[in-house]
Amino acid sequence: MASRTGTYRPGRFLPPDPRAEGPYRLTPQTVFRIGILGFLVLTAFGVLFFRLWALQVLSGNQFLQAAENNQLRLLRQEAPRGPIKDRYERVLVDNKGRTAVKIWPADLPRKGAYAELRRLAIILNVPLADVTSEVEKHRGDPVTPVTVKEFASENEVQYLYEHQTEFPGMQIADTFSRQYRYGDLAAQLMGYVGEISEAQLKQLRGYALGDVIGQGGIESAFDTALRGQTGLKQLRVDSLGRPTSPIEVKENPSPGYAIRLTLDAKLQRASQRAVINGINLAQENHNWYAKAGAIVALDPRDGSVRALASYPSYDPNVFTTRRKSQLAPLLDPSAAEAADFPSLNRAIAGVYPPGSTFKPVTALAAMQEHIISPYNALQCTGSLVIDGHKFNNWDPGANQAMTLPTAIAQSCDTYFYQVGKLFYDLPADRGQPLQKWAKTFGFGEPTGLDVGPEEAGLVPTIKWRQDTYTKKTDPCCWQIDRLWKSGDSVQLAIGQKDLQVTPLQMARFYALVANGGKLVTPHVVAAIEQPGPSNGPAAQPLVLRSFHPPAKELNLDPTALQVVRDGLYDATHSPLGTSSTVFGHFPIGIAGKTGTAEKVVNGVLTDTSWWCGYGPVEAPALVVCAVIENGGFGGEAAAPAALQVFESYFGKQASVVQAAPTD
Repeated sequence: MASRTGTYRPGRFLPPDPRAEGPYRLTPQTVFRIGILGFLVLTAFGVLFFRLWALQVLSGNQFLQAAENNQLRLLRQEAPRGPIKDRYERVLVDNKGRTAVKIWPADLPRKGAYAELRRLAIILNVPLADVTSEVEKHRGDPVTPVTVKEFASENEVQYLYEHQTEFPGMQIADTFSRQYRYGDLAAQLMGYVGEISEAQLKQLRGYALGDVIGQGGIESAFDTALRGQTGLKQLRVDSLGRPTSPIEVKENPSPGYAIRLTLDAKLQRASQRAVINGINLAQENHNWYAKAGAIVALDPRDGSVRALASYPSYDPNVFTTRRKSQLAPLLDPSAAEAADFPSLNRAIAGVYPPGSTFKPVTALAAMQEHIISPYNALQCTGSLVIDGHKFNNWDPGANQAMTLPTAIAQSCDTYFYQVGKLFYDLPADRGQPLQKWAKTFGFGEPTGLDVGPEEAGLVPTIKWRQDTYTKKTDPCCWQIDRLWKSGDSVQLAIGQKDLQVTPLQMARFYALVANGGKLVTPHVVAAIEQPGPSNGPAAQPLVLRSFHPPAKELNLDPTALQVVRDGLYDATHSPLGTSSTVFGHFPIGIAGKTGTAEKVVNGVLTDTSWWCGYGPVEAPALVVCAVIENGGFGGEAAAPAALQVFESYFGKQASVVQAAPTD
């Protein structure tokens, strides 16, 4: 068939139009990309499929169990803490049964919750704001009860039992609190208990929020032994966390172990009274700033602490009653300062210049270094000029030649000034041997007591002065102050100026003198025990661990030690001994040394009163070191206080006691 324009040929395309694009064709590159994409999609679906199969088939039972467990809540049940006993099995700290009133936030009514809390606060006489704030804290934890009152009275409990239906969500539970039977007896040493803080929770392992732990003293140092094994209770809850079943006991708590101390409660009480009496004696002598002090009683044979008294003190039971007025001096810094820091254990954390009680240290060091001979006399005068500076003796009328025992007995300052100058004049290659021996005797570092915290004190050296006095710390005078001068050695020899010690460090040194040169490690815990069966007086506790820290033998010259012991005995018995009027009429032979350390308090130069010594002299069994802050001469306050401790220990009284107003 022909057309008007020409012959028609079937099966032939129209000629291409140059204005139109060519048809889309798949290139090899495109096919390759589509293949890769398809492979990735199939792989992803495969992974998802196998993951779902694993979750549902392989791990189905595991997740089913987890889902069931989500319906359960485990509640920790605190164990009764173990008792703390003295060396004679007297119970010092134990637990007392109490009744607590608690609220379960999940069971509070939606309407009227505030009214219920307000009524409870009125009945129990507790601040409503404290109750509502605790409930608010536990808003996201409906299974943990909130304590409204930790220790409710019998009348309060009886009323709430009678009206229990009016208080939905209220629980009356038996609990216990820590009981310090003797009040302030060794309070700083015992410590107290309290709820764990968030900072402690981050540092300690094995504890949970809400746990009650030791806060200071023995309660803290031996908390893991005292607290026992926490019990567990089980509670079933719904999807909103609300309780749906009664509480079931899953694991009963195990009571804590007992701690037996080396402390003698009777001697501890006598020591605390002695500190107070020493303060009273000081104030009678017009030392008005005398308001605090400490006494350490130590067994020189093994380092066991018999008493560790510090005043002012406090009653740890206030942490149980939570009376804010009584807690303020213990928790508020400004209130604590106004009350002379009652929580400070001055026996181990109070630092003081020791004054003349340090002279036996100087004497031993000088003899060990062969700087002096004990029986070669040095002149004791009322004053002494060294390198243009005048140094006074406590006795301005003194003027006689003295051997070392006599210089110790009469506490001649100018004798020991000369010894200090001999140390200063040693060649540089000898170093600073007085400081070396002081550190060997345990000064300048903690004693290692098992209950802290302890202060290290300070033994000043050339390096210490250079590090302490710099252009930054001492802009005006650092170039002079950083130099070690002869006066520094002279003052150190009599325990003055920069030297700082604790009463426990001094007691440890006098124990060394008493026991023949062994440096003991003071300790207050004798054993950790598990109480035995209650089957009569023959029952004995099971000792799980006992403590006998070894002493360090210093290999001191026995002759040098005996010279010092002779001087200490003369100090308490010779007519001119600095504490002979206090100890000379005591039926047990006591040896010891007074000390009077100067310091400035509120712009006034005051004297800290010291006495350290031991007895009986023939077989020392007790070292006593007493310090009365701002108490005047050592013979006025500290020596009579120390005598009271010996009287209690030996059960004997001195026939005549007179204060000795001497160094």
